[in-house]
Amino acid sequence: MRLVFAGTPAVAIPSLDAIAASGHEMAAVVTRPDAPAGRGRRLVRSPAGAWADERGIEVLTPEKPRDPEFQERLRQIAPDCVPVVAYGALVPPTALEIPRFGWVNLHFSLLPAWRGAAPVQHAVLHGDEVTGASVFDLEAGLDTGPVYGTLTDQIRFTDTSGHLLERLAVEGAGLLVAVLDAIEAGTARAHPQPADGISHAPKLTPEDARVRWDDPAFAVDRRIRACTPAPGAWTTLRDERLKLGPVRPVANAPALKPGELLVERKQVLAGTATTPVQLGEVRAAGKKPMSATDWARGMRIEAGEKLA
Repeated sequence: MRLVFAGTPAVAIPSLDAIAASGHEMAAVVTRPDAPAGRGRRLVRSPAGAWADERGIEVLTPEKPRDPEFQERLRQIAPDCVPVVAYGALVPPTALEIPRFGWVNLHFSLLPAWRGAAPVQHAVLHGDEVTGASVFDLEAGLDTGPVYGTLTDQIRFTDTSGHLLERLAVEGAGLLVAVLDAIEAGTARAHPQPADGISHAPKLTPEDARVRWDDPAFAVDRRIRACTPAPGAWTTLRDERLKLGPVRPVANAPALKPGELLVERKQVLAGTATTPVQLGEVRAAGKKPMSATDWARGMRIEAGEKLA
């Protein structure tokens, strides 16, 4: 089939590679406009756009998919289908109707669970044991369209949202190509999502990423892993923000009050509502990431000091 791919971040690259290796034709890539990045705030192409540039494929960067100029160009290209992976903008019905087989979206959850922008983060945050990916027919509602196919994956107790998303991106790329093949062959069947089991996954904010030390250890662990790498878990000490990498709940440790620090020779513990957690990597404001033990030695943590 003749395809136009819609995607923006690095998580879209495995699907781009898989489609490029298939028998389908990649006519263009639609991505979000170039955005300022780095200290110089220089405009930078999205990962999906850069992928297309390297291969001489046309890149479309509409401010919004409802822009008439974009929709006219899409009609001129005349794709059979538009596969979508993390494009990052709502697509209006007028654009959805242009390809004869519509827009087909790879979403990183088992729909109807975790509809929205941050399905992997919410799966980790809420302690799901199993997640997966779904390929569905994009429609005007938020991730509500009928589903062509799914795959499942176990969430490991050490998974951050970043690790899990990387894994699902690779696995989901194969699923997306299989669905495109089936659409071309006329064998694809999309089934309506069930009415039960609907949950929503809005984007996590920096405030969501603040550690609640009066939560149980398992919830502290989940929040930090869910917010790694973005938006980045954090807490404060001495009124300064401190970023935290994944922690490890510790059994048979001394009892500590929520947020209370205990510096030992080989580990730094922080109290929760239940058992303490062992801090991993930390990053103080303006400093490079370092191990919690190195950080604590430099800070000269006093007995009874607390993270907040």
